[in-house]
Amino acid sequence: MIGTGGLGLVILVIVGVIRGGGGAAVPQTDPPAAVGMDRDTYIRQREVVMKLEDNFFTGSDIVLSDKENKVNGILMKAKLAEITEGITTESFPPAVHFFKAKPLIEKSAVFKIIKKMPKGGVLHLHSTAMTDIAWVIQNATYDPNCYMCYGDDGTLMFHYFDQPPVHPAPICDWVVVNDARTRSGDATRFDEMLYRNMTMVVDDPEAAYPDQNAVWARFLSLFSISGGLIRYVPTFMNYIYDGLQELYDDNVQYAELRVHLQKLYELNGTSHDNAWVLDAHQRAVNRFLHDHPDFLGVKIVYCSTRNSDAVVVGEDIEEAIEFRQTYPNFVAGYDLVAHEDGGHPLIYYIDQLLAPQQMSPPVSLPYFFHAGETDWDGTYVDYNLIDAVLLNASRVGHGFAAVKHPYVMQQLQEQKIAVELNPISNQVLKLVDDLRNHPAATLLANHIPSVVCSDDPAFWGASGLSYDFYEIFMASSPEKADLALLKQLALDSIKYSAMNTTEKWNAYHVWNKKWALFLDEVLSTDVEKGNDLDLTDETWMVSGATPSRHEKLSMFLGSEGASKIWHGDLERGPKVVSNNAIPVSQP
Repeated sequence: MIGTGGLGLVILVIVGVIRGGGGAAVPQTDPPAAVGMDRDTYIRQREVVMKLEDNFFTGSDIVLSDKENKVNGILMKAKLAEITEGITTESFPPAVHFFKAKPLIEKSAVFKIIKKMPKGGVLHLHSTAMTDIAWVIQNATYDPNCYMCYGDDGTLMFHYFDQPPVHPAPICDWVVVNDARTRSGDATRFDEMLYRNMTMVVDDPEAAYPDQNAVWARFLSLFSISGGLIRYVPTFMNYIYDGLQELYDDNVQYAELRVHLQKLYELNGTSHDNAWVLDAHQRAVNRFLHDHPDFLGVKIVYCSTRNSDAVVVGEDIEEAIEFRQTYPNFVAGYDLVAHEDGGHPLIYYIDQLLAPQQMSPPVSLPYFFHAGETDWDGTYVDYNLIDAVLLNASRVGHGFAAVKHPYVMQQLQEQKIAVELNPISNQVLKLVDDLRNHPAATLLANHIPSVVCSDDPAFWGASGLSYDFYEIFMASSPEKADLALLKQLALDSIKYSAMNTTEKWNAYHVWNKKWALFLDEVLSTDVEKGNDLDLTDETWMVSGATPSRHEKLSMFLGSEGASKIWHGDLERGPKVVSNNAIPVSQP
């Protein structure tokens, strides 16, 4: 314990948390006792504890260069201003539903900086919900062979026909979409109607989706609605290309797509099997890579649905192994997808999931399981997390319930199993309302390997990865978390990707070049706006960002004491990675 007459001896205990990325173990100390202390001693002890706590947080290993510190000053001025406004007005975008927050986010200075930033890779993105639905409407439904109809339950359906079916009796009355659009008398409003039918976006999400069952029913129906468009071969090839283009335009350099292989069809009704469909994915990707040589690549994770019979999953696993052997640099592994609360748990498929390692010789099939995407605790649903770590998953999708499982948290850290954070998805699908309460905050505070992902952005009107990065940065990290956190998350998306060692080193090289350009762009843009700050003394942190809070500290601690605490709040503790180059421990 720290003595009352001074700081005394701080005994550092190496805790059982092994840092990723070559980081040092986190030091701890016995909590100081405030009894009998004078004010100065208490403040010094408080500073020690705060610095010790900082060493846990993701990004605390990063040392920013001089240029990065200048960009950080611009970023943090914007962040602190937005947080202050949120405290003052109680209007804070991450605290409200994304459908209402989106226009606020798009005005954010922090968001505009994040948009410019090279983000590395998106490692959890479903291929059939990756491309802006507005693009789908403009580029798919204006085809003269595109038909639409409403089923008996009122669900909108699409399909391409040379001639619509007449015998046997069609399931509904197919009409050419262009004809319906013309008859509506207002093409813009007609397309807005299509958009509302093909996404979850509504004006009042709380009323439209009162509970998780309602929101998941709507969410799952969207795959069927858009499927008739996306599974048409010409649309499909362009859909994948444009989805990658959206990532590229958002400064994302790499993607791993969750792919549930479904038959693609031609205008004459011919359909293609899984092998052809997988090859079509690669052809679409290769066309994009040819046009964008600085994009690092794409891999896919073969997916089954978790309401499938065990025999079907066993067959899917065998096919995934075959495809991975045929396309070793394209097929990354295997996953089970769909609503965890309503589907079979991993243990239901345990014989099938163990099968690859029981083959002679054993076969490598990396797992990237959706696990813990639930609010429940101690049920068969969140126990998927236990099975995921026991099955040596490479990453865990969502991991929302991980913070309720100490052993799982320990294994995520020790086995370097990254959690794929999907904050907007978790909010839209009603796991959490206020993203300040998202468990990502706990994961990041404990340096659990984490990567920022976007899940199914097209269905909630998002695109790219910047929206989710914004939510994590503003809602799931402390006020003082800064550019180092963003940099760490971008680098970790490469570290925890399915790229091989050579691919990762190339990715770090490309990313570092883009990072340098990003720093220059932010600095030059700020100068052009007349906001060139003298950041050497950081006076803006006191006088420009949140003066009222600084003044309150001054009332209790005096001007000098307030400045010490204020700057202490904005400083990170000791760091072990030396500069803005590739970390020595990577990959």
